[in-house]
Amino acid sequence: MQEFEKTISFGGRDIHLRGGLLAPQAGGAVLVQSGETTVLVTATRSTGRQGIDFLPLLVDYEERLYAAGRIPGGFLRREGRPPERATLICRLIDRPMRPLFPQWLRDDIQIVATTLSMDEQVPPDVLAATGASIAVLLAKIPFYGPMAAVRVGLVGDDFIINPTYKEVETGDLDLVVAGSPDGVIMVEAGANQLPEADIIEAIDFGYEVVQDLIKAQLELIKELGIEVVTEIEPEADPTLETFVVEQTTAAVKDVLKQFELSKPDRDIKLDAIKDELTATIETLADDHPAKLAVAANGKALGTTYKAVTKKMMRQQIISDNVRVDGRKLDEVRPISCRVGLLPKRVHGTGLFQRGLTQVLSVATLGTPGDAQMMDDLHPDNDKRYLHHYNFPPYSVGETRPMRSPGRREIGHGALAERALVPVLPSKEEFPYVIRVVSEILSSNGSTSMGSVCGSTLSLMDAGVPITKPVSGAAMGLIKEGDEVRILTDIQGIEDFLGDMDFKVAGTDTGITALQMDMKITGLPLQVIADAINQAKPARLHILDKMLAAIDKPRTELSPYAPRLISFKIDPEMIGMVIGPGGKKIKAITEQTGAKVDINDDGTVTVSAIEGEKALQAKALIESIVFKPAAGDVFAGKVTRVIPIGAFVEFMPGQEGMVHISQLADYRVAKVEDEVNVGDEVIIKVREIDGRGRINLTRLNIHPDEAAAAREAAALR
Repeated sequence: MQEFEKTISFGGRDIHLRGGLLAPQAGGAVLVQSGETTVLVTATRSTGRQGIDFLPLLVDYEERLYAAGRIPGGFLRREGRPPERATLICRLIDRPMRPLFPQWLRDDIQIVATTLSMDEQVPPDVLAATGASIAVLLAKIPFYGPMAAVRVGLVGDDFIINPTYKEVETGDLDLVVAGSPDGVIMVEAGANQLPEADIIEAIDFGYEVVQDLIKAQLELIKELGIEVVTEIEPEADPTLETFVVEQTTAAVKDVLKQFELSKPDRDIKLDAIKDELTATIETLADDHPAKLAVAANGKALGTTYKAVTKKMMRQQIISDNVRVDGRKLDEVRPISCRVGLLPKRVHGTGLFQRGLTQVLSVATLGTPGDAQMMDDLHPDNDKRYLHHYNFPPYSVGETRPMRSPGRREIGHGALAERALVPVLPSKEEFPYVIRVVSEILSSNGSTSMGSVCGSTLSLMDAGVPITKPVSGAAMGLIKEGDEVRILTDIQGIEDFLGDMDFKVAGTDTGITALQMDMKITGLPLQVIADAINQAKPARLHILDKMLAAIDKPRTELSPYAPRLISFKIDPEMIGMVIGPGGKKIKAITEQTGAKVDINDDGTVTVSAIEGEKALQAKALIESIVFKPAAGDVFAGKVTRVIPIGAFVEFMPGQEGMVHISQLADYRVAKVEDEVNVGDEVIIKVREIDGRGRINLTRLNIHPDEAAAAREAAALR
């Protein structure tokens, strides 16, 4: 391919494109740069595989720590398994790209985005997503694009396009909107309880820029003499579909009208119709077109029956405004909520059930040392709130090997995490590291929003002082021509047959997170706005059910949760607390059984299961960094005796000298006549000289001062 360069300017930002130089054997490759953040995106197509009935699209996002001038940690000192944030970027690219490939396409397609340079100002994710569209166009892969993605931030009252990391952190919105020529195709956002109207306005603001980026891509490929490839779908033999429709329509419609059926019972009846259809095919003459079609492709019958069933389900919703379980379009399934289900050794639990979707969320409180260290290109180095999502096979009545979390599990956990972060207490107010694990015990649609609800319950049960409870609902959509039906609280079968999965989470004040994925090539803003607004009453209804189970965070923590005490010391005293080779801090830990974490800014966090142990460790640390003043009275112990006086340790690691003249109010001939090593004595700080030496005295100490000093020493 010929080399090219092009600069796209929008919203005060520039994106520089360069192609034809790197990765010459890839189907298409483009270098996308904004600021000093540079991403190489490639798209490659290989020969299709026989016997598969899905689009084999693979999207990979690769981070290289040299991009930020860093060497990876760990023993190997090289990049290994992608970090969680990299996996989320893979999904961010995949989700808007996948609907734009023809669904009949069976060729292997791989998109690889590699961040080669990063200035820690410009996030690479939206650059990679837009670059994926350009690479596919350059590779001449069939594609209903172009597609582009932008990030929208809100700083003050102003929306900004592609904000820096700092602007995202200080603002109230982090929204990514992706679109095609047909409309918005993906939205993902975290927000600080923003009203629905603000979110809709932000999507509209972002899509205007998306249209400019789409126009620029069309101009680029025109300049290069490349046309958007939209190969015609191979004509399917209608014989089998016609036969399936004739044989199953009445029976399938009858099942779909039995609203009282549970999901398992409905599936059994639909499978029985398919089995009967298979038996009917067997009885046909060998030269019957339907039998020939099945013989030519063993999966053809199952695929066709699935498509016909899906079409009838959609028609029922469009024509009758009734769903397969008999609900109205805006009706939420029955809800139940429970807290404290597990013993208090588990710090907090919430069980949330909506229809057949059941989620058990468990909250665990940890110490600052439990924060997750992030070894990736993102400027944030650690996380103090962790949300993990597990989807075992039994949750859908299946069996399969259980491996490490997949991209879907990581993505759903991140969405729930994003929904709850805005309501978490500050580190100063609640210094705990918090981990919530959502176990999906039963799945029939919207488990990610069930995780949000269950986790809110578990956090309140654990005594985490969240500012507001968060609930969530998943919205669906059926679009046939100009007819559009928005569905509230979709279940699994509606996700399968529908055109949209739109998850909205928030408080009674506003939205904290949303995620929209499409199965069609785009939607107008008005339909998206209607879905957002229809989600609000559903969220509030669910929230009422949750508050009936627990209306506010508990005031006391589990007796097995660590007790944390956080306080500040002079950063210059950190070395004194740690001691040579960690000797002092290790001694404190062994003596009290408490755990001690010290930050570079002098913040000390002491944790222990028993509060008294934490207080004891705090007292020991404070004694080390304590700076005495003239007149302070202490109970101390004689450590050394010399001819002119005695040295007394009055605080751990701190001692001063009592001159022989200050041992008694009469003349002392010999120090040992008054004190010896190991004696406990009450002393007062007489002065601290210019060299920092502490001079002590035993004279002029009031009995009340002596009693107070003994009590303080007993606590140390």
